[in-house]
Amino acid sequence: ISLGEQRAYFYKGGVLVGVSQLSTGREGLNTPIGNYKIIQKDKDHFSTLFGDYVDSSGKVVVANIDVKKDPKPPGTHFQGTPMPYFMRIVSGTGLHAGYLPGYPASHGCIRMYNADVLDLYRRTHIGTEVFVLR
Repeated sequence: ISLGEQRAYFYKGGVLVGVSQLSTGREGLNTPIGNYKIIQKDKDHFSTLFGDYVDSSGKVVVANIDVKKDPKPPGTHFQGTPMPYFMRIVSGTGLHAGYLPGYPASHGCIRMYNADVLDLYRRTHIGTEVFVLR
């Protein structure tokens, strides 16, 4: 994962087999640099920290909240943001399908195009190495 290029490079047996555009963590919520391994895979993952407060009918009352900072309005409940094909590499950070605006915009996760992350999800396993570089 190249944070500076906002690109992922995929290798198999030391041979480059693919490249994907990314959106990684924005300033203040940076994607951590380092060498990791995939420690969890969940194709139907939802964030436990970021999402919306919704009412009993499912209508969004407060959008784009952080449960650590934003108080819950009475009569609402938390609905986590979907993170399809999630592959956790460390603590609250992983690779998953998501919006790619062309610059770092996530809360620290590594967002990829749906087709690219689905292919990666199918080809990886717990223990697959992931290198995050500047």
